[in-house]
Amino acid sequence: MACASLVASRPSRLAALGVRLAAATLLAAPLAGCLGYDGVINRGAVFEERKVAQVKPGMPAPQVLGILGTPSTTSTVGGEAWYYVSQRLERPLAFMPESVADQHVVAVYFDKGKKVQRMADYGMADGKVLDFQTRATPSAGSETNLIRSMLSVTSSVGGLLPF
Repeated sequence: MACASLVASRPSRLAALGVRLAAATLLAAPLAGCLGYDGVINRGAVFEERKVAQVKPGMPAPQVLGILGTPSTTSTVGGEAWYYVSQRLERPLAFMPESVADQHVVAVYFDKGKKVQRMADYGMADGKVLDFQTRATPSAGSETNLIRSMLSVTSSVGGLLPF
């Protein structure tokens, strides 16, 4: 008889254990996405200091391209320049907002013969943080004011719009 009650209680124990195991799995599953998250996001050019040190004045532009890769952006105003922009963001948890921890802009300036004239490394202390998301250049006036002024000129000339 004692054996029969022991055998009868075994399935209920297994069922209770199964329910506990399923509940623990359901509670832990959402946290699985956080495993391996280190909280660091790198944007832009990722380059090594030893590669940047290889670029010397007088070096031709194709050789710089071979060492540093394609620049993030270029400028032709006031002389040719290539800019390599990198940004390191940190956030403690995956769902929290990110903050800029480090930012560098390595600028390579060329002379008229497309040879390296000089290099510069600008950090966060040298300027403001770049915004990689909006991809818009801020201007002095807003778009609505520009459109409104254009329409008001059109309406004053043609008398077609009520502005």
